[in-house]
Amino acid sequence: MRKSTKTNRSLSANPRIEVINHLDDTFKGDIKDDIQQGLRAQQKFIPSKYFYDERGSKLFEDICRLPEYYPTCTELSILKKAAPQIMRSNSFIDLIELGSGSHNKIQILMNASSAENRATMRYIPVDISESAVLKAARYLMRLYPELRVMGIVADFTNEMDFVPTDRSSLFLFFGSTIGNFQQDDAIAFLSNISDIMKSDDSLLIGFDMIKPKGIIEAAYNDTQGITSEFNKNILRVVNEELDADFDPLLFDHLAFFNDDKQRIEMHLKAKCDCSIIIRELDMEVAFKKGETIHTENSKKFSRELIENIIVKTGLSIKNWFCDPDEWFSVLEVMCAGD
Repeated sequence: MRKSTKTNRSLSANPRIEVINHLDDTFKGDIKDDIQQGLRAQQKFIPSKYFYDERGSKLFEDICRLPEYYPTCTELSILKKAAPQIMRSNSFIDLIELGSGSHNKIQILMNASSAENRATMRYIPVDISESAVLKAARYLMRLYPELRVMGIVADFTNEMDFVPTDRSSLFLFFGSTIGNFQQDDAIAFLSNISDIMKSDDSLLIGFDMIKPKGIIEAAYNDTQGITSEFNKNILRVVNEELDADFDPLLFDHLAFFNDDKQRIEMHLKAKCDCSIIIRELDMEVAFKKGETIHTENSKKFSRELIENIIVKTGLSIKNWFCDPDEWFSVLEVMCAGD
């Protein structure tokens, strides 16, 4: 997204909380460009970042609590074992979370530090969703009043120059969000992080590993239909932002494992021939029955692939943590040569 002039906003009278908005008036222009490009493509697509308005963020939190959705609970189990080692062996002052995810993950790291150490820390949640940033800030300040919070509303997938780099930092990229990227884009993204990391900084990053297909597909096709609602929420975002008339009931949630590309693909599949008007784009989009909108990829990784990606990014693996079944991995990486 195009960078705007930043605006600071206080959440309360608490001087330990600050929010900086780097999107402001540019969001509308960005979503216009993305939707116009995506819905004119041969395989129609909408970038997955548009799942995350306030409703979408809440739905994803609900997904993370589903019994079928193994990534969150497995990653949490790994962090519970690894956090004391990670926080004891480093002296991080800033915890910079790219994508405001499960508060439980941050709590594990915070609880592995003393209140005295937390008093010197600054938690920096970065997310395209302002509501997610505000929720993270408020929640953690209630738990840790000694903490300082600087929330950043921004699209971290496109640029990183808004991230403060003046203090020792632990970057956090949880939940295997890296799997949403195409491989070249993942390498470019991690390289961007590497470029701003200092020699004493680290990055914790989650990777969802290859496992039986049935387990993977069940995680994206839950019996309660919450993932379906989350997928369809992207249409509601387009309706709200661009005055479109998508009817989510005309589309089915479709999630399947692509064996050739070793990834889950999420689509929205038209139930019938239909036509959608997007008034702010002065655009009409026709769908044939069975035609899909590609909304998300979730790549599953082997150890060899992870190692091949990391070596191309200017980073090196310091610690590799995983569960006993190796369903999920959390890597601590540093700048190569450090």
